[in-house]
Amino acid sequence: MLKFIAPSSLFLISFQSVALVPPDYQEPANDFTAEVEAGLQLNKGNTESSSFNGRTQLIFDTKQTKQEAVLKAYFASEKNQTTSEKYELQLQSNYKLDRGYIFARGDFTWDQFGSYTKISTFSIGYGFNAINSYRTKLSLEVGPGYRYNLPSESPIQSDPEAEKDVILRTAAKVSQKLQEYTSINADLTAEVGDKNNTLTLDMNYKNLVFQDWAFKIGVNIKYTEEVPEDSKHTDTITTFNLLYTFR
Repeated sequence: MLKFIAPSSLFLISFQSVALVPPDYQEPANDFTAEVEAGLQLNKGNTESSSFNGRTQLIFDTKQTKQEAVLKAYFASEKNQTTSEKYELQLQSNYKLDRGYIFARGDFTWDQFGSYTKISTFSIGYGFNAINSYRTKLSLEVGPGYRYNLPSESPIQSDPEAEKDVILRTAAKVSQKLQEYTSINADLTAEVGDKNNTLTLDMNYKNLVFQDWAFKIGVNIKYTEEVPEDSKHTDTITTFNLLYTFR
């Protein structure tokens, strides 16, 4: 009797497992993705130093909308004296259409040692995916905006006046898979205004090392046409980071 009951029990358990979990079952899609990275930083331009940086990206992507937040922090010190302290916050909300999407975006920068100590940019507009394949993705954005720049203090101007400007913002975002575990990403953004123009290139190479861990090399180059006296037009930040992705 025991010889008969044991195989029968195993058969019933296996049958119930198949009934509860069909063969074509798939885990539900996760709309939330987060990236956290940190590493070495090399600065050239208005800030000459080498230190550490951190970056956090949060994305909530649903069928109708996409919310994205990016926080970057740069810090350096030499001989117990701070030489670089910069924070960037980028917020963007997309409402998806049949073709393309409508976006609202805010960019905020606090830079204690930069040519501008505070930069705030608000923009709205239209974007669309020009290419959306497995290996290559290209999205384009255009829209009007408003920019607030506060120049840094100088011996000539101890209380600088803030620059307020209406701008036209255009952006191109490219992502190219080189292999299954390596990719190149580049964002090119231009802000054209009556008082000042800027051009920013944010490019990185990412290589997956183990599961959700990746090694990332990034370069951020920003050109500002009009800068305070004794300031350079181009700022360059090069980073070497270890990145972890939450899915």
